[in-house]
Amino acid sequence: MYDWERDTLTRLTFAGENNVFPVWTPDGQRIAYSSQEKGGVLNLWWIRADGAGDAQRLSESKSPQYAGSWRPDGKVLAFGEQTLNFDIVTLSIEGNEKSGWKPSEPKPFLSSPFSEQSPVFSPDGRWIAYHSNESGIYQVYVRPFPGPGGKWQISTPSGIAPKWSRNGKELFYRTGDNKIMVVTYTASGDSFRADKPQLWSPSQFSDRGGMFIFDVHPDGKRFAVLKSPGTEQIPTVNKVSFIFNFFDEIRRRVPTGK
Repeated sequence: MYDWERDTLTRLTFAGENNVFPVWTPDGQRIAYSSQEKGGVLNLWWIRADGAGDAQRLSESKSPQYAGSWRPDGKVLAFGEQTLNFDIVTLSIEGNEKSGWKPSEPKPFLSSPFSEQSPVFSPDGRWIAYHSNESGIYQVYVRPFPGPGGKWQISTPSGIAPKWSRNGKELFYRTGDNKIMVVTYTASGDSFRADKPQLWSPSQFSDRGGMFIFDVHPDGKRFAVLKSPGTEQIPTVNKVSFIFNFFDEIRRRVPTGK
């Protein structure tokens, strides 16, 4: 955990061999993540954000699971599960801090011969955006939650790792060459309409860290990104320096024989 005001880092998890993919609950009280016990695979856990108490297991599976996104009410977690390909699964949880929390059995949301990844809930909890390679290349799609319903392709010509703006009007995603695109949309009833994708920024971002290289600020106007090294703007050089009699100066400073 990084405390911005105090500029301090505090370790949050101590158990597990590999604790990755942290996802805040909407109320900021807990963090869900994927953790690997010795000899096992990544499954879902969560822990209080203030570090109090022990981590609690949310799921148990022989297939690796990757925490994705909470529905805004904090009662459903969408995540990816790797079988032959990647499927999208949801897990409901009931209870409270006083009486305790009880996770339900995970339910498949989208399972196909293709790879579906990076599920994220819309601000109203009625839609899930994700990316899939069903067309031969990765594209961003939107489906209604909990379904059934239609499917809408959002990206063009390709896209991965969608992110919703909290203003309920924009959906962002990353391109194959590490730029951020924005799509305005409208949703009414069971219908979803996306406008033509637009380049949000011409900046080039890093491809280090896999697909999770950016996140949108709640105001929808700023991003946290991993920036490619060496992309800082180089100052313009508008002068040339000439050095005359260079070797004469060398001979003066270092006499012959030394």
